[in-house]
Amino acid sequence: MENNNQHYYSEFPDVEVKIHTISESLRRHLYIFKTITGVFSFRRIDLGTKVLIEHMVIPKDPSVLLDLGCGYGPIGIVLGYESPDSLVYLIDINKRAIWCAKENTKINLNRDKKSVLTLSGNYFEPIRNKNLLFDGIFMNPPMRQGRKDFLKLIEVIPSYLKSKGSFQFVIKKKMGAPHILNFICKNYPNNDIEIICKRSGYWVFRFFQVN
Repeated sequence: MENNNQHYYSEFPDVEVKIHTISESLRRHLYIFKTITGVFSFRRIDLGTKVLIEHMVIPKDPSVLLDLGCGYGPIGIVLGYESPDSLVYLIDINKRAIWCAKENTKINLNRDKKSVLTLSGNYFEPIRNKNLLFDGIFMNPPMRQGRKDFLKLIEVIPSYLKSKGSFQFVIKKKMGAPHILNFICKNYPNNDIEIICKRSGYWVFRFFQVN
């Protein structure tokens, strides 16, 4: 039986520590990332994350942004680079991922430490009592952990969005993208959702808070 502690969404993955370095051109800029065993897609940036990064809509004005389940940080770091006047949060439950994200922020962003914050915890747990609202939340959700868990998360997301804020995320079609779309349309009829793109079997969504 597989040891659940080895999952990248565990707090302390139970696998041997090996550090890697990868480079990737994202939105026409070259990034260098430290990665580590026990973290999601540590050998290369996974295709779903790349599709989201290349197509996500990044606010032009100074904003408060969140990379939820950041892993070693590619989404949040691209947000920080592309929107240098924004406050960017990166959150992950995996302690190894958080270490990588902090290192990768230093490597790739010439930013004040107070403007890029990396926090350890399960989803919104680290900010639950801080009354934070976001202009944008970005995520490549761990669908292998279960579709039901992600649907529960969607129910919470609106309470962390500003008016007209958006939740942008990527889902593989085979992992339930049409079902997720139907769920949101049915349960949030007063909010807007659009498919930004469909590429290589992945759908990128933008879910708007309109209240």
